[in-house]
Amino acid sequence: MFESTNSAPDYLHWFRHSAPYINAHRGKTFVVMFDGEALKDNNFHHIIHDIALLHSLGINLVLVHGARKQIDENLSKQNIITEFYLNRRITTRTALPEVMSAVGASRMHIEALLSMGLANSPMFGSRIDVISGNLITAKPYGIVDGIDFQLTGEVRSVDTKMMKSLLENNNVILLGPTGYSTTGEVFNLSAEEVATKTAIALKADKLIFLGKEKGIVNHQNNLIREVCSNQLDNYIELYKSNDPHFSIILGCSKDALIHGIQRIHLLPFAYDGALIQELFTRDGVGTMITDDLYEEVRMATIHDVGGLMTLLRPLEEKGILVYRSRERLEDEIGQFAVIERDGAILACAALYPISITGSEIPSAEIACVAVDPNYRKSNRGSQILKFLEEKARNNHIQQLFVLTTRTAHWFIEHGFQPAQVDELPNARQQLYNYQRNSLVFKKLLS
Repeated sequence: MFESTNSAPDYLHWFRHSAPYINAHRGKTFVVMFDGEALKDNNFHHIIHDIALLHSLGINLVLVHGARKQIDENLSKQNIITEFYLNRRITTRTALPEVMSAVGASRMHIEALLSMGLANSPMFGSRIDVISGNLITAKPYGIVDGIDFQLTGEVRSVDTKMMKSLLENNNVILLGPTGYSTTGEVFNLSAEEVATKTAIALKADKLIFLGKEKGIVNHQNNLIREVCSNQLDNYIELYKSNDPHFSIILGCSKDALIHGIQRIHLLPFAYDGALIQELFTRDGVGTMITDDLYEEVRMATIHDVGGLMTLLRPLEEKGILVYRSRERLEDEIGQFAVIERDGAILACAALYPISITGSEIPSAEIACVAVDPNYRKSNRGSQILKFLEEKARNNHIQQLFVLTTRTAHWFIEHGFQPAQVDELPNARQQLYNYQRNSLVFKKLLS
């Protein structure tokens, strides 16, 4: 007879919470790109295991590998020097055989890893059919600023009909940074461009870049977990001088957004489990770029008080929110974030730091979450909550609390867990209104 227990292993909780993502991703098409450096990293065999897992969960996968590192090594052994311009290699006829050798060896290495079936390993019984071929038609990159790129090319077309057929038959497609012209020539391509053009042609559900960067970071080197399309140009310019290659990835991301790819993920290849954590948890591990045309979330100013009162009063009258006078709103305006459109406040929420003592961990309270009734079926509440969570992380807050009487399920859906009043920091416990009897929820920030 099994004994009753009040706790379950962490992996069991994670597996249960991942179920909605498993259902959402099944049957979708993801294009995953990783560069040559990823192939040489000690974590690459874990990436292969995770790719096998994604395949087993019914996700259609197109893998695109780079080989710049391998090409550099081949050329160095043969004492062949190639120049770069605009961060593209000028591929000479002397260099092309070494390019083809490096790309071919990289492809075979990946295919071999995907064919593993050792017992007692994550690949046991996975049975993955990997297909490569002349699926990318290329054309010369041409002459730019007077520079002849010779056998460096760009994508001309993608054989989507064949790719869709292969994916429907449960194959994984593997593409490299080469393409073939209608005249039978081989061209050296940008793997990032191959991935982007393939995702656009297939109308993929996600485009994922596994690179050496952990994602887009701010000036304090803190990861920015979500970036909207209207913010992307600033980051492209920012990285141009510091990290030109990453700037190119961001440029490809912008191209993908313009052509209808709704979600792009930037992940670190050296992080064990990055793919799984990004795709099957709420917070993920890298940066997600989205084409959703959100109104900008910003911190409120004194000029927003009137709009806040208009938004909050109906909820206060129903007892859903605690009443706040105009004077209190003016005093606390610096704690509020808002979403505005055409001068109207569509959503708001406040972040209140909580005084702590002794061994209590840095905490804050999310309060006064409100969305205009005409927009409650949108995700503006989620958007403003994510904004304040990121602000809390940047302020080194480790734990968030919410007190609510009517919206418990919504907060649970956003990762908050039920808590008790005595779990609140002492300073906040003293202000708890027992007559209102609000439910308490908490969320630990990574």
